[in-house]
Amino acid sequence: MKRKAILIACAIIAAAALISPHIARAEVEWKVIKDLDLKKTPLDVAPSLDGKWLYVLTPGEVVIYSFVDGTITDRISVDKSFDKIASLPRPDALVVSSSAKKSLQIVLLERSYRIDVTGSPFRGPQEAPVTIVVFDDYQ
Repeated sequence: MKRKAILIACAIIAAAALISPHIARAEVEWKVIKDLDLKKTPLDVAPSLDGKWLYVLTPGEVVIYSFVDGTITDRISVDKSFDKIASLPRPDALVVSSSAKKSLQIVLLERSYRIDVTGSPFRGPQEAPVTIVVFDDYQ
């Protein structure tokens, strides 16, 4: 008898849930954490595999946004016909493609860093296009 009463109660609760699906409501709280002025219309976006970068394709360039720094760190020129962008399974590569030209490019990104060597000892021409810096500690 108890089992039958429990089954009937479960059936009533299930029926009530089907008739009135708004018994329990959840809301999503959200806030905008960054508003970027790209200067051009965004066509597509893709995050890097490691989650550090967001690549935004605009007509003629890829804008690179750093989640770590919270700023646009670079812009890469690409053909204006490219209309899609996608991340690859490595953090330093992405694909841009053009449906109009039926073409695709795989782009490998390499970070370069500027090091201020003003006032440091040097050999060779002061305005050389390449600088080799040795970090050495004699202590």
